[in-house]
Amino acid sequence: MPKKIIFDKKNILVTGGAGFIGSHLCDELVKTSKVICVDNFSSGSEKNIDHLLANPDFEFIRHDITEPLDLESLPELQKFKIEFQGVQEIYNLACPTSPKDFLKNRLATIMANSYGLKNILDVALKYKASLLHFSSSVVYGPRRKENSKVKESDIGQVDFLSTRSSFDEGKRFAETMTMNYRQVYGLDAKIMRLFRIYGPRMKLDDGQMLPDFISSALDGKDLKIFGDRNFSTTYCYINDCIDAAIKIMESDLSGPINIGSDVEINLTDLADKIITTIGSRSKIVYADEMLFMTSLCPPDTSMARNELGWMPVISLEQGLEKTIYELRASKGLKGVAQAVNTDQEEEANNKFLDQY
Repeated sequence: MPKKIIFDKKNILVTGGAGFIGSHLCDELVKTSKVICVDNFSSGSEKNIDHLLANPDFEFIRHDITEPLDLESLPELQKFKIEFQGVQEIYNLACPTSPKDFLKNRLATIMANSYGLKNILDVALKYKASLLHFSSSVVYGPRRKENSKVKESDIGQVDFLSTRSSFDEGKRFAETMTMNYRQVYGLDAKIMRLFRIYGPRMKLDDGQMLPDFISSALDGKDLKIFGDRNFSTTYCYINDCIDAAIKIMESDLSGPINIGSDVEINLTDLADKIITTIGSRSKIVYADEMLFMTSLCPPDTSMARNELGWMPVISLEQGLEKTIYELRASKGLKGVAQAVNTDQEEEANNKFLDQY
């Protein structure tokens, strides 16, 4: 198959592009390329990409990747001349990620990590595109008692029959499929394993503790830690994550490559830092662990540092400041929207009553 002609800019496909991480990736890629964002809003949100919809180099397609994706048949993509130019890069982030709705999304998660990924790998194969699959630190299994950092060579240990196996074992299977496509077809397929990422556009009240800490502190409510005082984890700011993804795509590495912060922080200390930063009177309380929000292994990021020249550069203090600012604004807009809806409902009720 001959190489496609690139007329001016690369065509890049981002699946799961309306999600927290995917939307930030679209923001960066559209600066230099034409971006096709695919999402079915299972855990993503239209508001994450609203600001991109008027950009002529950006196009959103609402589609479930567990169904085959024929880019050339979509009239809205004719402007990207895919039949002539093809697709040069694919970033696959499509998978439900809501802790709050984890049980409800179990089968959708399995499908995304199997049929969905196969469909996207077939698109990459058709156009000979480079593909970066976003995997997760859950492939390593639960935190080790010795709290050692995990290297990419660690094969991990996952309970493939547990109630969270659709995601944990699903991510392992997705890596297996990606690597087999690479080995059998010579596809330029790559894997990055993400540890906890945070930043603006994280969903509120979704079971992700950090944005929920901020939301609760802004409202003066208790900050709830799903675990005990020893619960610690790592947090990497979204900009550093996007920088790593682009560096991996541009490299000759196939991975898997750990991407995240290797500096642990105790969640009680983090919650206290958020309360202090906001100036809230909230208190910290503890609750039973959530199924999808458990203590995971911290990463060894020496491969990313040595092979990519990558390391996180945004400090936790800087990242928290940016995240708090955005979530404060988001809560304000949400409150305005709720007030408007309430006024509209009241007006409609009054009109109804006037008829009688």
